[in-house]
Amino acid sequence: MERELVVLGTASQAPTRTRNHNGYLLRWDRDGLLFDPGEGTQRQMLFAGIAASVVTRICLTHMHGDHCLGVPGVVQRLSLDEVAHPVHAHYPASGQEHFTRLRYATSYRERADLREHPHDRDGVVARDELGALEVRRLEHPVEAFGYRLVEPDGRRMLPDALARAGITGPRVRELQARGELDGVRLEEVSAPRPGQVFAFVMDTRLCDGVHALADSADMLVIEATFLHEDADLAHAYGHLTARQAAAVAAECGVRTLVLTHFSQRYTEPERFAAEAREVFDGELVVAEDLMRIPVPPRVVVGPT
Repeated sequence: MERELVVLGTASQAPTRTRNHNGYLLRWDRDGLLFDPGEGTQRQMLFAGIAASVVTRICLTHMHGDHCLGVPGVVQRLSLDEVAHPVHAHYPASGQEHFTRLRYATSYRERADLREHPHDRDGVVARDELGALEVRRLEHPVEAFGYRLVEPDGRRMLPDALARAGITGPRVRELQARGELDGVRLEEVSAPRPGQVFAFVMDTRLCDGVHALADSADMLVIEATFLHEDADLAHAYGHLTARQAAAVAAECGVRTLVLTHFSQRYTEPERFAAEAREVFDGELVVAEDLMRIPVPPRVVVGPT
C-alpha cells in the first residue's frame, strides 16, 4: 500500500511557464483523492504517470476556475477509459450549478459512475474502513471548505509477543477479529497504532476552520499565495501568506508542511521557504509541479 501526494500543479489564478493550475492527487492505500483539479490537470496526470482509474474521489474546495476548470477533462476521461469503480465528487452545495456545467461542459458518452455529494456544513462527508473524510468551512469571497482525512486508530501486532503466545498464521487475524484467543488478549501482543491525518487547505484567510483542519496533521497541504510583505493583499483577497501558513502548522503540531498555490508575482520559490522557516521547524516542502511527496511514516507507540 502507498501513501503519497502527487503534485499536479501549484499556480494560483493564472498558470506560468513553470507552474500549472492547481491539482493534487493523494494516493492513500487503494484510494486516490483528486483535490482541486484546475485547467490542464488531465495532461499533468499524463506527465505524472497517473491513470484516470486511480481516482476514487474528486474533492473541490470552491468554484474558482484555478480549482475546478480541470473537472470537464477528468470527468470525460473517466468515461473514455471506462473506469469501472464509482467515483465520488465532493463540492460546496452552493456551487451545484457550476459543477453541473463543468460535468456536462461538452457532449460525450457518459460511461463512468460519478456520484455527486454536495455539502453545505462542517462535518464528515464520507466514511469507510480507511477513514473519515471531513470538511470545515473556510473564509474566502465565495463559499469554500477545506478537507481532512482521518484514519481510525488501530493496533500494531508485535511479532515477538505473538511468537511467545504461540499465535501464528490465520490465528493472528482471528485474534484481531475477536480481541481474545485461547486466553491471550489482543492488548498483550500488540501496541497502539495512531491513525494518520491528511489536511488540505486552499483559498482562505486565517479562521477557525484552518486550525481545525490542520490539528495534529501528519501532512498539511496549504495555500501560501502571498509573502508576508503583501499580507494586506492576502487578507483583502481571502488568502494566506507563507508565514501565516507556517505559523498554523507550528501551532497545530503538523509533521510535514507542503506550501503551494503561489501567486505569479513571485519568481523565487526559496523566499517562501525562508519565510516559513522563521516560524516552523518541521519537515517543509515548497511544492513544485510533478513532485511526489511521501506521507511521513507512522508515529511508533509502545514496544518496537
